[in-house]
Amino acid sequence: MKKIGLVGGTGPESTLMYYKELNSKIDEATGSRTMPELSIESVNFRKAWELVSSQQYEELAEYLSEKVNLLAKSGAEIIALTAATMHIVFDEIEEKTNVSLVSIPKSICNEVLKKGFKKVGLLGTIFTMEQDFMKKDLLQAGIDVIVPDKSDRELVAKRIYEELEVGVAKESTLQEFNEIISKMQKAHGIEAVVLGCTELPLILNNENCLLPCLDSVEIHIKRLIELAQD
Repeated sequence: MKKIGLVGGTGPESTLMYYKELNSKIDEATGSRTMPELSIESVNFRKAWELVSSQQYEELAEYLSEKVNLLAKSGAEIIALTAATMHIVFDEIEEKTNVSLVSIPKSICNEVLKKGFKKVGLLGTIFTMEQDFMKKDLLQAGIDVIVPDKSDRELVAKRIYEELEVGVAKESTLQEFNEIISKMQKAHGIEAVVLGCTELPLILNNENCLLPCLDSVEIHIKRLIELAQD
């Protein structure tokens, strides 16, 4: 079993999910014989978020690259970022560190292709919804990607930042999200929803969502486990 390294803290809630699920799923997969060796370099979420918000991408890439290098020095062979938004500087981090990271967008794209969806909705932070880093692989694979309209994008982003990032999941917010998903389905015919923020699974899942959910945490963790067991 290869050692896994995570750049966490962006935000803390999803980092907890990664840690818990990697341990429990690998333990289950190995018949309670193995739990992974795992290192986490937890960043200052407020600092990282400010760098994204102010478009200081070079500084962000440098900051996250420091963490990736520390993970590599710790012996981690499988390294990943635990936040979709931080993939905004994914290519720059790989270039600075010479480390091949396990990508959330690529993992999601492979799952969408496997399930045969042709048109998906994308929810996430404002950066994830309005920039191309989460959409690029899907679009190149011929998948249509739909995001909410501007006011709904702002609402989703606000709920993520003010509620989900601090572990708050409200029934009223779930209702708002389903209303937004319904609008995208009626206007654009989306077949499924990509949970493009790793905090969104705190509130949306296949049991309470109007459409099938592509859970970025679950999909990413599955890929990390496959690679760790190679």
